[in-house]
Amino acid sequence: MINTVQFDTASLMVALPEIFLLSAIVVVLLLDLFLTKPFKQVAYYLTQLSLLITGILSFNLIGQPETIIFGYSFVLDDLASVFKVFMMAAAMVAMVYSRHYLIQHSLFKGEYFVLVMLSILGMMVMVSGYSLLTLYLGLEILSLSLYTLIAIARNRAGAIEAALKYFVLGAIASGLLLYGMSMVYGISGSLNIAEIATFANSTVLASREILVLNFGLVFLVIGIAFKLGAVPFHMWVPDVYQGSPTSVTLFISTVPKIAAVAMLVRLLVDGLGSMQPYWSDLFMVLAILSIAIGSIVALMQTNIKRMLAYSTISHVGYVLLGFVTGVITGYSSAVFYILAYVLMSLAAFGIIILLNKKGFEADLISDYKGLSKHSPWFALMMLMIMLSMAGVPPFIGFYAKLFVLQQVISSGMITVAIIAVVFAVISAYYYLQIIKSMYFEEGDKETTVNAPMDMKLVLSINAVLILVVGLFPDFWMKLALSLF
Repeated sequence: MINTVQFDTASLMVALPEIFLLSAIVVVLLLDLFLTKPFKQVAYYLTQLSLLITGILSFNLIGQPETIIFGYSFVLDDLASVFKVFMMAAAMVAMVYSRHYLIQHSLFKGEYFVLVMLSILGMMVMVSGYSLLTLYLGLEILSLSLYTLIAIARNRAGAIEAALKYFVLGAIASGLLLYGMSMVYGISGSLNIAEIATFANSTVLASREILVLNFGLVFLVIGIAFKLGAVPFHMWVPDVYQGSPTSVTLFISTVPKIAAVAMLVRLLVDGLGSMQPYWSDLFMVLAILSIAIGSIVALMQTNIKRMLAYSTISHVGYVLLGFVTGVITGYSSAVFYILAYVLMSLAAFGIIILLNKKGFEADLISDYKGLSKHSPWFALMMLMIMLSMAGVPPFIGFYAKLFVLQQVISSGMITVAIIAVVFAVISAYYYLQIIKSMYFEEGDKETTVNAPMDMKLVLSINAVLILVVGLFPDFWMKLALSLF
């Protein structure tokens, strides 16, 4: 049963995580003005505390009846609450990893943490958006924060270039998405997702109305594909991943992906679910292209951040395959995949940050030569991460691919499944290349690890979870299935 609540105490409780995080942003922003350099760490700890409390507030809302507030523009359901909890957890881990990097490279500033929290606020609005306007508002809060975060290293030409590329291409993609929304609004007469779904389900639509809906749908798919980094809207991904400070790359590659999947669910599954045959065909093309091009181009990379960028594009292809199936089990397999990817990506970029020091980014594959001799524990962690990304059992990456491919095969798309498996085998090469560098090649210099103990501990837990969740994947798959 869906409850609709106007603006009152009940609606404030539903939006309490967002309200609290916004208040925390204001506090950290104002406090940072008065903190002298020795006390700048306070901003970091306040950010972590704010994310923890926001995550707890979101967790307490899991299992509540589906409630729509603020003029049918904001929804509370299990999908929103669970996604918010995962986003807070991923963001907190990302902040633990980032602190070491920020201090090493003189980027430890209060505004960094304010921008991170602002982007998370935008993601939370996207996840709970139940109106075209709310979804777009959340997307813009997220995007503008990320543009600024990328350019926070003002003395790096690569970071400024990456920020400009992302800003220009992001503005175009946002414009296309907004154009699609305007077409859907113009023909349906509503901004509300539920009313749009009712209109799209109507059996008396004129051919003109179907045509306009299809045009709007194409632009919506383009906007979503850009945010996910799917081919052919992937141009920004490798340049932004490589040019950004590694702590920012870590953040961009993880938490926003969850929000992008949530936006896909709200717009296409909840809003235009009746048009699934149309958008699933588009997604099939995007998925196959993403898996193929991401896997092939990654083979030629020498920069590990750029290689992981193309790896991300390939992983996004598998996520889209889950939505191509058009069934709830397919959607849940896609959600499981994106959460598994976030866990793996956090650990992969965490290792890169772990090995970096002032003046040394550890972003070349050759930088990992001989790591097994100098730091055998973290070489083992990287081995587990790479094997998981390659889809080797018993790691979580294997089951993420397996669940998606099971649904693809169940839907009768055998050829698509075969193509995905072939490119999964090809992609194993560039993951094994890193393992080869660590275990079978001698480095020119010793690779030392000087990271703080909290980062080493969290990173170790992160990597071990890739194995543990892989050994017991059923609980997490059932959780993903319960969201639909």
